[in-house]
Amino acid sequence: MNNNHLSQKELLYRFTLVIFIVLISISILIFRLWTIQVRDVEIYREKAENNRIWPQRIKADRGKILTRDGTILADNRPSADVIFVPGDCPAVYYKNTAETLENLLNIPSFWILEQIENFNTEPFTQITIKRDISRSDWIRLEENSFQLPGIYITVQPQRRYPLGNTAGLIIGYLNEITKEELGLYDGKYYTGDFIGRTGIERYYENILKGTDGYMTVTKYASGRPQLRTDRYGNLLLVRKDTRGHLLTEETELRQRPLPGRNLTLTLDIELQKLCENLLTNQQGAIVVLDADTGAVFAIASNPNYDPNIFVTKGKDAERLELLQNKQPNRMINRAISEQYPPGSVFKVLLAATALEKGVITSKTTFFCPGSFKIGGTGREWKCWQKYGHGMVTVREALAYSCDVFFYNVGLKLGVDNISEYCHKIGLGEKTGIDLPGEVPGLIPNREWKAKINAHKPVWEQKWYPGDTVNLSIGQGSCATTPLQNAVLMATIINGGHRIFPHLNADFIPPKPEEQIFSKNTLETVITGMRLCVEPIGEARAGTGKLAKVEGITVIGKTGSAQIMSLEHHKKYKTEEEIPWEMRDHAWFVAGVIDRQPKIALCVLIEHGHHGSSAAAPIAQQIINFFYNRESKKDIQLIAKEPIGEFDN
Repeated sequence: MNNNHLSQKELLYRFTLVIFIVLISISILIFRLWTIQVRDVEIYREKAENNRIWPQRIKADRGKILTRDGTILADNRPSADVIFVPGDCPAVYYKNTAETLENLLNIPSFWILEQIENFNTEPFTQITIKRDISRSDWIRLEENSFQLPGIYITVQPQRRYPLGNTAGLIIGYLNEITKEELGLYDGKYYTGDFIGRTGIERYYENILKGTDGYMTVTKYASGRPQLRTDRYGNLLLVRKDTRGHLLTEETELRQRPLPGRNLTLTLDIELQKLCENLLTNQQGAIVVLDADTGAVFAIASNPNYDPNIFVTKGKDAERLELLQNKQPNRMINRAISEQYPPGSVFKVLLAATALEKGVITSKTTFFCPGSFKIGGTGREWKCWQKYGHGMVTVREALAYSCDVFFYNVGLKLGVDNISEYCHKIGLGEKTGIDLPGEVPGLIPNREWKAKINAHKPVWEQKWYPGDTVNLSIGQGSCATTPLQNAVLMATIINGGHRIFPHLNADFIPPKPEEQIFSKNTLETVITGMRLCVEPIGEARAGTGKLAKVEGITVIGKTGSAQIMSLEHHKKYKTEEEIPWEMRDHAWFVAGVIDRQPKIALCVLIEHGHHGSSAAAPIAQQIINFFYNRESKKDIQLIAKEPIGEFDN
């Protein structure tokens, strides 16, 4: 009885304890339900809403790039892209998803897993797996969507360059922004976005890049959603995602993307095409400017490339080859990003400076016997004309490119005056054109030589008369770009004012600053450069006669810039035997003074031997095309005035 009695007491105790625990548990549960549904209802409502909706970024269209006549150089087309959102895929399925994508799209699974690892702290990042997929790829993905959690297909704008290679080096190219760069732009870019790397695409990135929009969609795992309206009673749109889930677009949570601004360039597209065609099968550059405003009508460089290579599928091999910078480098815009010894075109600057400083006059003469020596030194500088030019004035020296005349002028002028006027015009410094990658060139002077030879003996730091002699004909360490030489020509024919070359048609040129050269100086120089192209009176035409265009007054100057000393050429009997890479560069600068708009141009043919034969005929075709094509309506003939003493 006693044992039985104790057993009943123990049972009652245990029963009471269980009842107590149950009551406590129910109380806790009720309290918890109260906190969730009453006290913290707003917090959990927000969390539920976040689970219910998925924010989707809507990429903005990039601004178009057009020419002044409306020709499209760059625009956008729709592209179906595959993206992966790791946060929508359980981690245990990462490997299976990557392997399935490898089988369907031929994308290495290890690369996909690397991308996931790179963004492990940002699980809802939209990782671009493949761009611009084909319709067959899209169908395969739809058929296997049950194996691809977190995989979505979105339609995004993709860059397109309708004219291919034409103006490709001016437009530049885009490629995908790196993870390291994302932090530099304060949330303006996301993984998978493209950014301008060169050319106009890079220089005007802030203008061309639009502002992305967004929308949020409601997800239902199964079943049909109830009819839903927004707060104004408007029916919400219903659609399905690639996994078959019903999606409801929350119209009140939508921000439309703002496309980038369109950009109009000053380019004359037909002239640009002509210049690029004229450079076919040779390396070089051509620049054509409005001499009064600095507007760029054409800026051609060869070899070049098609920027579509960087935004089109199936071009991986071509992309890799371009980015390896194989020679000749097709990515280099030779008009602004390469510098060359200017050779005899530098004589234009020297003549104008000497006249302006009063070192010579239009009647000053020097005798050219075919060579030149400084005092009692044994060193001899040759004139290109072996037997000399005889007694010549500055006009004749420009027309016939007499080296000895400019050796004498350079010594009388001095390196300080030469350097001063070079920088006034813009030689030896960037012109400021609205393209990235411009190089400044080099106009050597005393300070420069002392600086680069600071580690050498004192006598190697000193500037010598021989250095001035070399500089006087654009040789030695002197280096300029084709664009700079076109700017020099513009200064000569626009009344002596420095211009600022530009491609943006909305650019407003600053008012002309100081007049660098006087009217008398310019008349003398222009007469000499006109004589270079056509006979004046009884004087025969000079080295640029192949640039003559009937009915148009063309002025010009040829140049042949040595890149190897003459000693290296002596072992070859003819010029044709000289290896291509050892040949002189061929230059021709020109301008038109009796038409509107006045154009200034520069032609450079790398290793072309002579400007007179390789570059001047190209300038002739450009000028003839620009002023004589039937479609040109805005060209006016200017009344021709006598220029200098050769006019009758």
